Amino acid sequence: MTLTGAELRLHCLDMPAAVEDFPFGPETSVFKVMGKIFALSTLSGDPLQVSVKCDPEIAVGLRAGHPAITAGYHLNKRHWNTVTVDGSLPDAMVRDLVQDSFDLVVDSLPRYQRIRLR
Repeated sequence: MTLTGAELRLHCLDMPAAVEDFPFGPETSVFKVMGKIFALSTLSGDPLQVSVKCDPEIAVGLRAGHPAITAGYHLNKRHWNTVTVDGSLPDAMVRDLVQDSFDLVVDSLPRYQRIRLR
């Protein structure tokens, strides 16, 4: 079974202090923690895609090993990957990539904010 837009939305909002915002228009969901973006998606897209932050060295390896993972669309290609949810990647891997993105953003927050989230 392939992850749906509704399931992706719930997964993103399940992160501590995560909120959904629409700064780029009503069709693009932007998921943030403490005002910092950790995921973007057009949840009704076919195929579903989600852009997530990624460690630059890991990002290159993921792109090389998985055709469904490409450089971030309209984002800093060094730090962002766009994942196409087309069934070629396990749903657990997509969820892990979202979780990793959230963790990267939280790790970049000031200490007092990180403590409130963990």
